[in-house]
Amino acid sequence: MQNKEYKSGFVALVGRPNVGKSTLLNYLVGEKVAIMSNQPQTTRNKISGIYTNDNEQIIFIDTPGIHKPKNNLDDFMDKSSYSALNDVEAVLFMVDPEPAGNGDMFIIDLLKNVACPVFLIINKIDTVHPDKLLPIIDSYNKLVKFAEIIPISARQGNNIDDLIKTLVKYLPQGPHYYDSEQLTDKPEYFIVAELIREQILQLTHAEVPHSAAVLVDKMSDFDKGKLQIFATIFVEKEGQKGIIIGKNGQMLKNIGMHSRVEIEKLLGDKVNLHLWIKVHKNWRSDPVFLKKITLARCDGSRL
Repeated sequence: MQNKEYKSGFVALVGRPNVGKSTLLNYLVGEKVAIMSNQPQTTRNKISGIYTNDNEQIIFIDTPGIHKPKNNLDDFMDKSSYSALNDVEAVLFMVDPEPAGNGDMFIIDLLKNVACPVFLIINKIDTVHPDKLLPIIDSYNKLVKFAEIIPISARQGNNIDDLIKTLVKYLPQGPHYYDSEQLTDKPEYFIVAELIREQILQLTHAEVPHSAAVLVDKMSDFDKGKLQIFATIFVEKEGQKGIIIGKNGQMLKNIGMHSRVEIEKLLGDKVNLHLWIKVHKNWRSDPVFLKKITLARCDGSRL
């Protein structure tokens, strides 16, 4: 029976690209539900991570990094971030351990119109001397009044317990929105596609960056004890296709091998991963294609 004083609510994670939002989300839920990369704009869609214990359930919404848009994909990502600021109980504004830059100021101006409490979360404190934190906090305090200021290390878990305890104080009493075992609101096929895209980002570095999109076409029945997954990698240029294939197909083989390891960790099953590559010119500026990769459904998803 649910505790009568049970608390629950939705919390948005916002910040510039690469400040550690996805790292925090994965740490909170204890599993990889959001991909991570040194490349900016790694997250393209709002991904919810679900933190549950006996007394509260917090649905954290990991948003794409907010920045000034350069194409339709950027515009879509920013709109995704802005929409996450509606109907949430709190916003966690994540920053690097340094004074506010132009990108941070851009977001602060947006947050001034947010009705709910805004926390300043200074991440990566494991990378700076503690004496440097106070001047950083002071510099942000001069810009806007935050409900709370909490320094953390999402990678090492420093002060995460304090963050949760403080956040719970701002949550209303509410229902158990999701089952206790559920870690994200995204279906398996979405996470699988993201894990493949993560390996493309990590293995091709700056050569392909964000010109690659991944669609899981099908997750079919087991064959010889292995789940069969069929996915297509889309790029914008023939040259990018050649980079992903690599010499004698070696890069594609490496992407498939590393992706398979991560997918098997996620699903707990042995996997056969089948990858294809297609060129879709200027897909990042094609609203029809952007809608397709956002809303695509996988007929073979086991969820």
